[in-house]
Amino acid sequence: MAEEIINRVANSKLKTFDLEEIYPKGERVLFDIKDWLFQELILKERDFRVFVKNHDWSQYKNAFVAITCSADAIIPSWAYMLVASEATVFANKVVIGNLETLETAIYQELLSFLDYSEFVDSPVIIKGCADKPIPNSAYAFLIEKLQPIAKSIMFGEACSTVPLYKSRK
Repeated sequence: MAEEIINRVANSKLKTFDLEEIYPKGERVLFDIKDWLFQELILKERDFRVFVKNHDWSQYKNAFVAITCSADAIIPSWAYMLVASEATVFANKVVIGNLETLETAIYQELLSFLDYSEFVDSPVIIKGCADKPIPNSAYAFLIEKLQPIAKSIMFGEACSTVPLYKSRK
């Protein structure tokens, strides 16, 4: 009397893309230069260069670094570039901006180098739930890569998806 339970999702041609699976390991660091400003307001070039020279940059080894200034100060571009030039020696990735800008840059780079051949002419589900900080822009980057090749694109989980795109081929 008991019927065998068949997992139709597992047996279907659906391909799932989970952005969390490609999330790179490594500490995310928000590097705030405000502490290196005179009264957290004015950048004195000589003092700033001393701070940069004497800072222990090795602590950012294999980290992902976002350089920012949380003080309401006018910071010249070269100051951010000077900090980036030192952090880049040790860090996996360095951006000027906040942590969301950092995650956006990480995903843009990752998604540009992936092989998408397995998704050609396939229905694709972009997994929706994530425990990691995946920026909304990463989903847009992924759509940009998948839409020209996928048969259809949905968002969510296999049991509950939202249709996003269907090929007109």
